[in-house]
Amino acid sequence: MATAAEPRPAQLPLPGGTEGATVRLHPLLCARMACPPGLLHRAEGRLAGLRALGVGVAREEWPEIPVVAFAVEHPGAGLLLVDTGFHAAVAVDPAQGMGRLGGLVFKDLRMDAGQAVPAQLRERGLDPGAVRAVLMTHLHADHASGISQFPDATFLVSSAEWEAAADGGQTDGYLRRQFDHAFDYRLLDFDSAATSSYAGFGRTLDVFGDGSVRVALTPGHTAGHCSIVLRLPDREALICGDAAYTERTIAETALPQRMADEHRFRRSLREIQRFLEQRPGALAIPGHDMAAFRRLDAAYGRPG
Repeated sequence: MATAAEPRPAQLPLPGGTEGATVRLHPLLCARMACPPGLLHRAEGRLAGLRALGVGVAREEWPEIPVVAFAVEHPGAGLLLVDTGFHAAVAVDPAQGMGRLGGLVFKDLRMDAGQAVPAQLRERGLDPGAVRAVLMTHLHADHASGISQFPDATFLVSSAEWEAAADGGQTDGYLRRQFDHAFDYRLLDFDSAATSSYAGFGRTLDVFGDGSVRVALTPGHTAGHCSIVLRLPDREALICGDAAYTERTIAETALPQRMADEHRFRRSLREIQRFLEQRPGALAIPGHDMAAFRRLDAAYGRPG
């Protein structure tokens, strides 16, 4: 389907690469909401699909999950983001965040305007207008809602994900109004000559050519989902996105109820597990695990 945006092929590496560079990570908690447990980890039995929607599940059993984004400071390339969280308007009207259908499944969305990514950047002494690039794990509503807050940035998204979002709708998790802007979208081609394997991942792209920020293709949750490998001063960090909702997903291969492609999801999850086997000191950051995020925030989330 035609879009207002006219994405172009990404030309990698982006400027600013610095030999031996490490990056600084800022985890950003953008909102909280309640989720049926069977959506995160698939239940057994004939009623699994209904339980994943919360039918017959007491509300006190619904876990609170975080909606997150990440700011990354690179010594040569400057400030970049991974995903955008919810737009500030969601603090006033939660329906703007997940859409009508999403609101039927996710309840009790809690956000204040200070949790929007621009406000959190300013709190840390960072200029939202200085964001040069935004790496999108995928374009689902809880990751793409804040795109319009960064009109001057370049957005990197896999070509498969752009196609899925442009052709998809609310039943697929996409809200076109969130991403269909005449912005600078660049499509990542994982069939290009620049693609290489890395530490368990079959297809990755080196964003700045210095090894500090890599995008790994991890489809399954969506057709073109990606995860991000960062080289921090003390270790590597893997932003899983929704290739792994929780630490349990990784540790127990506990699959979610809903996947665009279960076979590819399993394969991507196995690549994440292999990465952690090959990099035993690495930090895995799941997409929607509140306990994991609290530990991450304690280690890396201090402003200043």
